[in-house]
Amino acid sequence: MAPRRPAPPAQTVAPDAAAAFRRRLHAWFRKHRRDLPWRHTRDPYRILVSELMLQQTQVSRVLDFYRRFLDRFPDLQALAEARPKKVMEAWQGLGYYARARNLHALARHVTSEQEGVIPSEPVALRELPGVGAYTAGAVASFAYEKRAALVDTNVARVLQRVFAPHLHPKSGAGLKQLWMIAEQLLPRTGKSTWTHNQALMELGALVCTARVAHCSNCPLTAGCATYPLLAAASPDADAQNGTAPRPPKGTRRSVAKKAAPKSLTKSTASGSRG
Repeated sequence: MAPRRPAPPAQTVAPDAAAAFRRRLHAWFRKHRRDLPWRHTRDPYRILVSELMLQQTQVSRVLDFYRRFLDRFPDLQALAEARPKKVMEAWQGLGYYARARNLHALARHVTSEQEGVIPSEPVALRELPGVGAYTAGAVASFAYEKRAALVDTNVARVLQRVFAPHLHPKSGAGLKQLWMIAEQLLPRTGKSTWTHNQALMELGALVCTARVAHCSNCPLTAGCATYPLLAAASPDADAQNGTAPRPPKGTRRSVAKKAAPKSLTKSTASGSRG
């Protein structure tokens, strides 16, 4: 039997580094944020609809579907009372239809078992059909302004490049550490956390993208662990491929040999939100 690879050391972020990260990120978001309809509501139902639609789907595609779906099912009760066929018709063309079935099942469960009230705490949200750790954090943060972390594909990419280039964000161990980093970076209040989480996702969608890291437009280069490596590789760091450089010779990335536990595989939504 091959020896088990040791777990990577716990990644920690110094308080002053976390404060600088938040300050730069939030200032950038105030200037560059997109005007998206789900950012103008704190209705947990509408937030939930947007979050499920945005999984594995570009923002540009979701916009029209989001408006049409809410015109047809304006609240949780209307969705719960709808026939499954009608719900699927409203979702037609958006793909990944399990999302629609889960949303419909959630609406029926909440209206029949929870008096029509979507929970505000991440732990309770995780008990709902189709809701993983990321979606629970998103609804708690964006609808209820709770101090809750979230890690989707965009957030994982940003945190990995800035703080831990050696981590593999798709491994169970790497993803677990990125959630720990996300927790350490949270502001003190829920209201500030709304801005913080939206900004993290926005930066990953517009600047720190999967294919290209647009470093010249990034507010975080001063504290980014990956940026010096990209800059050393080319004088034009903005044109570099977005993949983090390989670790120095003699070190190894932490890659899980088996699938991550269910609690982790559900925790990262895989949409680009670009």
